[in-house]
Amino acid sequence: MSNAADAYLRTHEEEHLGRLFDLLRIQSIKTDPTMAGEVHRCAEHVANLLRDIGLNRVTLFPTRGHPVVYAEWLGAGDAPTALLYGHYDVQPAEPLELWDTPPFEPTIRDGNIYARGSADDKGQIFLQLMAIEAHLKTSGRLPTNVKIIIEGEEEVGSPNLDKFIQDHRDLLKADIGLISDTSMYAPGVPSLDYGLRGLAVLQVEITSAAGDLHSGLFGGAIANPIQVLAQLISDLKDREGRVTIPGFYDDVVPISDDERRALAALPFDETRYLGEIGALASFGEPGYTTLERIWARPTFEINGIWGGFSGEGSKTVLPNFAAAKISCRLVPNQDPDKITRLLSSHLAAIAPASVKIEVIPLLGGKPALTPLDHPALEAAATAIERGFGKRPVFTRSGGSIPVVATLQSELGIPTILMGFCLPDCNAHAPNERMNLANFYAGSRTAAAFWEELARLG
Repeated sequence: MSNAADAYLRTHEEEHLGRLFDLLRIQSIKTDPTMAGEVHRCAEHVANLLRDIGLNRVTLFPTRGHPVVYAEWLGAGDAPTALLYGHYDVQPAEPLELWDTPPFEPTIRDGNIYARGSADDKGQIFLQLMAIEAHLKTSGRLPTNVKIIIEGEEEVGSPNLDKFIQDHRDLLKADIGLISDTSMYAPGVPSLDYGLRGLAVLQVEITSAAGDLHSGLFGGAIANPIQVLAQLISDLKDREGRVTIPGFYDDVVPISDDERRALAALPFDETRYLGEIGALASFGEPGYTTLERIWARPTFEINGIWGGFSGEGSKTVLPNFAAAKISCRLVPNQDPDKITRLLSSHLAAIAPASVKIEVIPLLGGKPALTPLDHPALEAAATAIERGFGKRPVFTRSGGSIPVVATLQSELGIPTILMGFCLPDCNAHAPNERMNLANFYAGSRTAAAFWEELARLG
């Protein structure tokens, strides 16, 4: 990056940290209705921050939920335009007793910033904004054009973001997307994600009677929904972990031989991986490595199951209702709506006539894949090498960021996933943290990225 931008970031580290702390103190928990005022206050705070760093056309666009904050700087002429995305909402902090320090009182210890949102996503979007500020304050311009959208509903699936993007295609027109909401591969191993899995989340409900029944008077005559549900969902996956829903794998893009070799070359210690999570052994679809299964193969998981009586003592009841929540992680070119239809049809075909079955879609998001040879990905790799002093590795992510697929489908642009937190950052968990050294190196990387992107012309 320019010497002036680098110097600015280094000499303003303490100031930037203080401003980040102000942002982290706002309890912008979208899932908590009592915090709606705080979420909106955070949107206003972000808008003021964008104005302060010198961006133009700062606007709070209303949605049916919380506003999308927009800003732009378009003074770089024919240079490429990037659309930077982030979110200002955060996960709930519970269980509070597991935090070593209060979640909304940012604290530095052991070389980390501890606070809810420090990694996901306030800390990461903030360092991107400070990189932009470094250029604007030192040279009065950016090397490229930039547009920014920061939303307040990512942690609940961004229910209003797709419509916002669809309604503002002309405003958001860009050459690439840029997101910092992922993690590095490992400490000391910077990385770039080029693929994300999609997501289909649904609820299966089974009913057998108008109400719970006496197990002595009706047992053996009426189907037990819990038993039926257990049998049905156990039949959706074989003993080796392969999904048995007809058509489930039809659209899956196979992993290429080159990609398999690249993934095999990554520094991955399976014994350590299992030990860190306390697992006895790995399990999954045969014929694939652990990294291939969590990054490039689809999954089917039961997230929860309930029904009947589970309190203290006994209750000899024949329940009338049972339900399960299911999530499927999807890979290119799988479609969440199609997967939901396939599951619904298959369950209807195999369910006994003695029960009523209903499948309720809850959440969906398409997978995304950026070509490894895309020039913007190489620009990001060079920027990381400048900021961290080493070449990044290229990885996929097992998680889902639905907006990536939306940018691809609605705006026709690929997205660079440039994450700076570490895998153990505890996003969504107590003691969430952002590594301080990564925060500073990340801001320098972000500043360098705008220069590398400009070189693409």
